[in-house]
Amino acid sequence: MKLCEIVVEDAILPSMTSTKCKDAVAELLDALVKSGAVAEANRETFQKAILAREKKGSTGFGHGVAVPHVKSPDIDSLKIAIGVSEAGVEFNALDKQPVHSIFLLLSPEDKPEEHIDAMEAIFGNLSKDQFRRFLRQASTIEEITVLLEEADANQTVR
Repeated sequence: MKLCEIVVEDAILPSMTSTKCKDAVAELLDALVKSGAVAEANRETFQKAILAREKKGSTGFGHGVAVPHVKSPDIDSLKIAIGVSEAGVEFNALDKQPVHSIFLLLSPEDKPEEHIDAMEAIFGNLSKDQFRRFLRQASTIEEITVLLEEADANQTVR
């Protein structure tokens, strides 16, 4: 699965202002709503579901990254918002460090295989030091988009 196909370009935030998990999720959801990828009427439902998921266990996986995610009947296709925070976001990450790169994934509830494929694509890239470093250094939507395009081009076909 190619990240460029599921990342909503208008929901890429290269300079997030939030410093807390709840606020960061809200900021990314607002970007998805503003882009037209998510209906305003569903925003609150998504936020509650994502934060409930975070209470079960943080999606801050260490190395400065977090991948909050939710499956919902209220969305018909995969949507990803990306946020980068220079200051860092308190995400209760496994390594207790602030998160600087966030991939917020919304998946259709009735397509679990797509959710798994998207998570594999996200983690396949976030597990690479160079990708994480370049993402954190990116300061524009264009720089992040180019990074995603390069990651997609270097993806091994399975």
